[in-house]
Amino acid sequence: MKRIYRSISIVVFIVLMATVTSFAQQWTAEQQDVWAGVEKYWKASSSGDAQAFLAYFDESYMGWEYQSKVPQNKASTGKWIEYGMQRGKVVFYTLSPVAIWVKGDFAFVDYFYEQVVTDNETGKNKARSGKWTDILMKKDGKWVLIGDHGGQTSKSE
Repeated sequence: MKRIYRSISIVVFIVLMATVTSFAQQWTAEQQDVWAGVEKYWKASSSGDAQAFLAYFDESYMGWEYQSKVPQNKASTGKWIEYGMQRGKVVFYTLSPVAIWVKGDFAFVDYFYEQVVTDNETGKNKARSGKWTDILMKKDGKWVLIGDHGGQTSKSE
């Protein structure tokens, strides 16, 4: 039975990767630039360095995570980011873009993510997934977050 699930998982993974690759080949240079910015701040986020990640947040940032009752500014979001990084370390993640819209120095990106996080207290790995809409502004040649909405959609373990 495990062999069947593993085979199905591999086929689904290949189909998803082919879809993402196919979609990526249709992006304009502007969209590719925006996506490269998203990948940079995810890399910073997974490094465990909260300040490196927060460097991609504009001072005007206002975001609304699914688990929050109200939108949060950069300072409040920074506290949650630091708390989360103290509790666990990202071991692995994948990003799957759905849509990228660009108009001058502004953009939004819709994407799905999956990640594995090691809980620092228990040492156990936890799989998480979710989706985000990131609202970006190009500032001094760098794409920075001015807003977002989304978060984890998988059940918490």
